[in-house]
Amino acid sequence: MQKKLSFVNIIFFVVFGVLTGVLWAYLCPIPLIPGAVHFRTFAFIIVVIGYLFGPVTGFFAGYIGTIVWALLSGNFIPLHSPLTDGITVGLSAALPALIHLQNGKKDLIALIDESKGKFIATSLFWSVLFGCLMILSTSLSLSYFTGLEYSYCVIWIGIADVVPIALAPFVVILLAKRMKNIRNIVPYI
Repeated sequence: MQKKLSFVNIIFFVVFGVLTGVLWAYLCPIPLIPGAVHFRTFAFIIVVIGYLFGPVTGFFAGYIGTIVWALLSGNFIPLHSPLTDGITVGLSAALPALIHLQNGKKDLIALIDESKGKFIATSLFWSVLFGCLMILSTSLSLSYFTGLEYSYCVIWIGIADVVPIALAPFVVILLAKRMKNIRNIVPYI
């Protein structure tokens, strides 16, 4: 069965992306690197979107969310925000679901019902792994474009993103069955 991108998917890309960006900009009260990084309380949301609605939806929610957040918070850095930060954040949302659910070949709810512990462990592994890879590449870009020390960026972006990303499997378990009707409206891509 081939999955097709629909207009509904594009609407959800934008809605999820804007929601993510607004949450990151206005509900992340702790600045870690002034003018560049805040503790992203809702960093887990894009990984959850990737699991619930598909890796492509997760990617665009992460990418659009990053751009919206950067613009709303005043942290937009030309080239860094739309290229490195947007793409790596999008990938950190898409890749855990892509690999863990084998691009939609495994049913999310069946996987959770089979073993919550195994789902949490596997999801946590992929989410944190790709979150760490995102942090390393984003820190490299941020240090290049702003002159900040690379290790300084790794530490603070790591604190800002890894801790909340670790919540993703628990939120997925909490929302998967409750969002079943919405998941039926939005094609999984």
